[in-house]
This record gives sequence, structure tokens and C-alpha cells, in this order.
Amino acid sequence: QVQLVESGGGLVQAGGSLKLSCAASGRTFSRNYMGWFRHAPGQEREFVAAIRWSLGNPYYGDSVKGRFTVSRDSAQNTVYLQMNSLKVEDTAVYYCAADGYGSVRSVTSKDRYDYWGQGTQVTVFS
Repeated sequence: QVQLVESGGGLVQAGGSLKLSCAASGRTFSRNYMGWFRHAPGQEREFVAAIRWSLGNPYYGDSVKGRFTVSRDSAQNTVYLQMNSLKVEDTAVYYCAADGYGSVRSVTSKDRYDYWGQGTQVTVFS
């Protein structure tokens, strides 16, 4: 099992920034990718970003490219999501996710990920 705990959400004005953190613990050695997804009311859970743990390769959803940056700290077993130039439409619950050994689905698919955090609310106001 892998446990994920997100932090860093909050209320921010449009144009502002927030940095989310996700601390991983447990059987993390089987992890290849960690991802960030978001879920707004009435919408599907949306891929935001992912990172290949071993090499640090980042992947981004189209709606956040150029504004969000995903990174990881291997020593701290933590993945981050730096969110800049926030928009009202970025408002959602943000979830951290980790895949397991042998996952074959796309890194952008929520079905790839076996472990999920509890989510952290991000609210952007105009």
C-alpha cells in the first residue's frame, strides 16, 4: 500500500499562485509515476500533471501547460505542483495519485493510478 497526503490548497485571487505538496509513504518502491488530477463539481476528474519518479520527466494537461510545474523531491518522497497565473476555472479539489507496479495505461488516465490522496481544495476567485 502507498499512502498519499496532500497539502497546500486554499483560497487565492485570480492571477495568484499556490504550491501543492503530496507526501508519499508505504510501499513507494513500486511507483513509476505520480500524478495530479482535479475534480470540479459537475465535471469529470481531469488530468493536470504527472512526473516519472525515476527521471523526473514531466507531463501536463493542455489547460495548465505553461502555468503549472510538477516536480519531486526524492529524498523527501514528495511531489509538488506549483500553480501560477491561476484562473477561476482552476477551482477544484486536487488529488495526488501514484501508480503501481506494471501499470500500462497512459500517464494521463486516472485508471493508471492505484493510490489516491484525500484531496485538497483550491478555490480561485476573481
